[in-house]
Amino acid sequence: MSESANHETIDEQIIDALVKVRGRAYVPYSDHPVGALLISESGQQFVGANVEVAHYKGLCAEASAIAAMISAGERQLREVYVIGPGEHLCTPCGDCRQRLREFATPDTIIRVVDAQGQLLKRYSMDQLLPDSFGPENLGRGSAMHQG
Repeated sequence: MSESANHETIDEQIIDALVKVRGRAYVPYSDHPVGALLISESGQQFVGANVEVAHYKGLCAEASAIAAMISAGERQLREVYVIGPGEHLCTPCGDCRQRLREFATPDTIIRVVDAQGQLLKRYSMDQLLPDSFGPENLGRGSAMHQG
């Protein structure tokens, strides 16, 4: 188990999966590999790595993992983990925050770890994307605001 300054432990299997998927990132332009691991409400895990292309409209690790989750038929996030290449916070970009919001619940937790898997920060979805716009704003149901 990996333990952070606030004593929250992260399962070593999650850290190992994050490091492994980050190592698969395709980042020839930025040399900034990122990995993401999502855990759905059913407990299934989905990983994704960032993919850069010459026209610079690449795919973020979080988006890659969300695509895998949706392709498997899952629709709700319980936990999100993001790992970058250094000791700094590598939080989801604005687009990915909105993507995560689409499938989050009020209880979804987002954890950002450093390159060695030590927890740097933990967020709720509302902390990561306050006053957000979601499906319910378009008259659709949303996991974030059921209750």
